[in-house]
Amino acid sequence: MKVLVLYYSKGGNTRKLAEDILTGVNSVDGVEGVLKDTDEVQKDDFLQAGGVIAGSPVYFGTMAAPLKQVFDEFVSTRKKMDGKVGAAFTTSADPTGGKETTMMAIIQALLIYGMVITGDGMAATGHYGTACVGKPDEKTTQHAFQLGRRVALLTEKLEK
Repeated sequence: MKVLVLYYSKGGNTRKLAEDILTGVNSVDGVEGVLKDTDEVQKDDFLQAGGVIAGSPVYFGTMAAPLKQVFDEFVSTRKKMDGKVGAAFTTSADPTGGKETTMMAIIQALLIYGMVITGDGMAATGHYGTACVGKPDEKTTQHAFQLGRRVALLTEKLEK
């Protein structure tokens, strides 16, 4: 079973957070994390995944256009994504830079795809997903690991 960790990153911070999430996904036996940026993801990556964890830096309080474009272009896969696990993550340059609104925009797209949404759980922050200001620090890295692990475990449960 696969979990897709999909991201757009301009400066590298969102990619680093995606890699930390991937580590959490891969910590679950029987689950394979697949890391793809918005330039390389294909419809088959969506369709083969039991879960999708999508992330973007904050751009004007929402996801970056390249991530939104993926959701727009893959709309034909919607019915086939129904019931799969979805989650969100983000990075910003400012403490009040719109991280929660960005995660909610990603979550909204995942909901429209019919996905079952999870946040990062009580093992991390118990909120919408994983987020940080600038480069992920040690605490954020731990939260990212927990988000990836949580999605992988939920994906496993839903596949049974």
